[in-house]
Amino acid sequence: MNTIHSPDTQRQRLRRHLDSTDTLPGQIINGAIVVLIFLSAVIFVLKTYPLNPAVDAWLNLLDWLIVMAFTLEYGLRLWVAPRPWQYALSFYGLLDLIAILPSWIGVFDIRFLRFFRSLRILRLVRIFNDRLWFGQVTSADSLILLRILFTLGAIIFIYSGLIFQVEHPRNPDDFKTFLDALYFAVVTMTTVGYGDVTPLSDAGRGLTVMMILTGIALIPTQVSSLIRQLVKVSNPRHLPCPGCGFASHDDDALFCKRCGTALD
Repeated sequence: MNTIHSPDTQRQRLRRHLDSTDTLPGQIINGAIVVLIFLSAVIFVLKTYPLNPAVDAWLNLLDWLIVMAFTLEYGLRLWVAPRPWQYALSFYGLLDLIAILPSWIGVFDIRFLRFFRSLRILRLVRIFNDRLWFGQVTSADSLILLRILFTLGAIIFIYSGLIFQVEHPRNPDDFKTFLDALYFAVVTMTTVGYGDVTPLSDAGRGLTVMMILTGIALIPTQVSSLIRQLVKVSNPRHLPCPGCGFASHDDDALFCKRCGTALD
């Protein structure tokens, strides 16, 4: 006798696939989302360079396909959420909305929101907050390293995208491509400040101030955390296991990673 699944059961199953990777559909869905996020970032960077009209048209089409995929995912997450408005106003819900809103608003030629497209990279926050990566449990040390590297990379990428979108129309000589904006962002946020590239617009100067403040407040903390974590991972604890004699353990290890015996 065939069992007819109720809508609530279907929603629960789909919510599980969207929110975790402990099932094959969940691994496929979340893997596809990660690929689309990185592909969107690549398209964003490529479109800062002079392109053949045919290539530019293909990139625009591909970008819209990505936007429609993100829109479909956002609609499904609203549908499966027990309280849709609670999801819509949550941190992850707002990130998902930011990923699609600038493109749809751009249809009506409201261009001032288009530079927020670089914020799509923040959608990876959900992935880096889950220790279960596509069926494999990630160690705490590895997850901390990945979070630190992602935080550094995301900050630099977002500021580079924002300063390019703001300054390129006003100052195309200094901000010709994304690489120029990336160079300016790294130099500014590390407080090196060569002074060879200078923003001209008020918005660009405001972003520069934000970059400097972010660099002073956040970059040293993240870099020091990264160094401490790398040292911790590369210098294991040399306390021999009383059971099997294995001597390479993490500093905070309580049990032997080989036989499970409690460590002194």
